[in-house]
Amino acid sequence: MIKQSTNSGGIFGLISTRKESKVILTPVPWEVTTSYGSGTSHGPRAILEASPQIDLFDIEFGNAYEQGFFLEKEDPFFMANNNKLKPLAQEIIGAWDETTELSAPHKATLKQINSACTEMTELVYRKTAAVIKENKIPGLIGGDHSTPLGAIRAVGEHYAGDFGILHIDAHADLRLAYQGFSHSHASIMRNVCALKTPPKHLVQVGIRDFCQEEYDFIQSNESQVTTFFDSQLKSAQMQGEAWGQLVEKILKPLPKNVYVSFDIDGLAPHFCPHTGTPVPGGLSFDEACYLLAQIVKSGRKIIGFDLNEVAPGPEGDEWDGNVGSRLLFKLCGWAAVSK
Repeated sequence: MIKQSTNSGGIFGLISTRKESKVILTPVPWEVTTSYGSGTSHGPRAILEASPQIDLFDIEFGNAYEQGFFLEKEDPFFMANNNKLKPLAQEIIGAWDETTELSAPHKATLKQINSACTEMTELVYRKTAAVIKENKIPGLIGGDHSTPLGAIRAVGEHYAGDFGILHIDAHADLRLAYQGFSHSHASIMRNVCALKTPPKHLVQVGIRDFCQEEYDFIQSNESQVTTFFDSQLKSAQMQGEAWGQLVEKILKPLPKNVYVSFDIDGLAPHFCPHTGTPVPGGLSFDEACYLLAQIVKSGRKIIGFDLNEVAPGPEGDEWDGNVGSRLLFKLCGWAAVSK
C-alpha cells in the first residue's frame, strides 16, 4: 500500500515506485527563451519541496493517491543546457528588433538556441512516449510553457489525434514565433496546432494578453480553436451567469479524451506572484479546481497534462510552490480516477 512520509523525497511525500504508479511525472526545468521574469526552471523543485504538506485525502476524488503518483528524476540535459543557453537567449532578446536584421554572430546564436529547443522537445517526446507505452498517464512539470510540445506530440500520436486540449493561461501562446525563437513559450499552442496529429479542438480559458496576430488566428480557425477570453467570462459572471454554467460551455467543444495544459499564470496573480509574466485578472484557485473536476464528472478522460511557469520567490517565498503543488495534486488525482 502506498503511504506518505515527509522524509521520502517523493512527490507529495509518497513512498511509491514507477512500476506501481498510474501517473508518471516528468520534471523539465527549462526556461531558455523566457522574455520577462525568470525562475520557472526552479518550478519542479519548488513544487516537490512544497508537496509533502498536502493531506492526501480529497473530498471529491478520495484516496486517488493510492493508484500511485511518481516523479522521475530530473534529466541533467535540461538544467545544464538551460543554464548555458539562457544568457545567450537574453542577448538575442536584447538585440531583437523586427525592423533590423540580426548580426551574423547573433544569427548563429539564435540557430544554436532553436536547435537546442528542438532537442529538448525530442527528449520530452521520448520520455512521454515511454510513459504511454507503460500504459500510464503522463504529466509534465515545467519550466516555461514551451516544454510540453513533445509530450503533446506523443499523446497525439498515441490517440491518433482523437483528443482535445484544455489550455488554461493568461496568454494565447499562438504566435508563429517570438523574438526569433521557433520554440518560444509564446508559440506553444501554435506549434501544437501544426503537429502532424493535432488535437481535434483547442479550448483556451482565462486568456487576457494577446496580440493581433493571435486574435486573427483564433478568428480564422474557429473549427480548431475556441477561446474563452477572460474579459468575456468576467462580463458574463457580472451579469449573473454562474461559473458552473460557463464551465459547461467551456467543456462542450472538447471530445472524450482531454489533455490539460495549465500555465499557472492562468490564475489571478496573487496565487502566483513570481510567475514570469503575470497579468491582472484570471481564475481563482477554486474556479480552476471546479473546472478540472468537471472534465471528469462530465464523463471525459484526462489522458495527460502539464503544469508550467511556477516560479519560487527570490527570497525563498514558498507560496508559488505551495499553490503549484496543490494544483498538481488535483491534476494527478482527477487523471487517476477518470475513465
